[in-house]
Amino acid sequence: MIDIKFTYRISFLLIFLLSNTITFSQNKKQQELEERRQELRHEIQQINDLLFKNKSKAKSQTSLIEDLSYKVSVRRNLIKVTNQQANLLTREINANQNKITELRDELRLLKENYASMIVTSYKSKSEQSRVMFLLSSSNFKQAYKRIQYINQYADYQKEQGESIKAKSLELQETNTILLKQKDNKKTLIDENRVAQKKLEVELNQHETLMSSIKNNLNRYTAQIKDKQRESDKIDRAIEKIIRDAIASSNKKAGKTNTSSSVYAMTPEDKALANSFIASKGKLPWPVEKGVVKLRYGNQPHPIVKSVTIKSNGVRIATEKNAKVRSVFNGEVMAIQVSKRGNPSVLIRHGNYISVYKNLSKIYVKKGDKVTTKQNIGEVFTNPSTNETILSFIVFKDAKTQNPAHWIYKM
Repeated sequence: MIDIKFTYRISFLLIFLLSNTITFSQNKKQQELEERRQELRHEIQQINDLLFKNKSKAKSQTSLIEDLSYKVSVRRNLIKVTNQQANLLTREINANQNKITELRDELRLLKENYASMIVTSYKSKSEQSRVMFLLSSSNFKQAYKRIQYINQYADYQKEQGESIKAKSLELQETNTILLKQKDNKKTLIDENRVAQKKLEVELNQHETLMSSIKNNLNRYTAQIKDKQRESDKIDRAIEKIIRDAIASSNKKAGKTNTSSSVYAMTPEDKALANSFIASKGKLPWPVEKGVVKLRYGNQPHPIVKSVTIKSNGVRIATEKNAKVRSVFNGEVMAIQVSKRGNPSVLIRHGNYISVYKNLSKIYVKKGDKVTTKQNIGEVFTNPSTNETILSFIVFKDAKTQNPAHWIYKM
């Protein structure tokens, strides 16, 4: 025969565990959304400080549109994440309101049962009644069982009192959580309302700027393509330096296939590469303050959608005179200088290479050993556009990697 009490306890335990799992999952999701929201808010602050602070200074229309497009995309993400948070809070509020209703019903029943017990206990509270209850037993076994019953009844009364106390406390805590959730939801809604208004202003500015360049779109397209060709030329020169270094490493190692695209590494190189790999996703930014204006990979231009931008790394907008930092321990393998572009520094970390393009000053030379966060130069500021942009690339052997996978929260 199935023990009903045992089955009830198992069912209650399963429901309790499921409820706790759902609550934990919701709390974790809410925490993740809050972290993402704070990151986006910080990013917008960085955009305002680095890209829009000095409005009086000269800036090309294309740069303004690119910056505004970037800001609009981040603002939209912020609104989206905030909406997700508010919707999740709505679900949690509804769940807690239902929980409060259930707790109140349970508390009412507990109090009613407890009151009934108190009345019964009062009627038979005298010592004489208890003694008579025991003396009226037909044998010793029955008397013993009646003593147990009296003790169990007293324990049950105490348990019921503790249950009422615990349930009252749970109800109070749930009410407190509910009030806090409602306040948080109101804050999110108010913030989103402000963000929506700012987005509308930015979209209007973007539309006005786009209208102003429509007549000169062909000229802007030609400029964009010319900048891409120049960037590709510098990237090819950097790739050649890396291929030559790989060939040299293979030659030193006595390998016949010097055209291999993989480094022949010494034990020290391997140890350094392993340390670099272990720091994946935790490497510091190459500048102290910055926002990523252009991501890794092929992507349409924010103004001329028909033009595809090929990006071997990321372009980071930073402040004027910003110091460039090595993202990891390594050795300066080359200083690359082009006729039309600004110099670049290549630092080798085993079979990984970090590249820092568009510098105005260089503090290191080929063969120097550098450490994590050591200043290696300064970022160039374009006098005609007033932009300070660092291009940053990561290679594994001769193949580019997505820097966002390596740099902390990029």
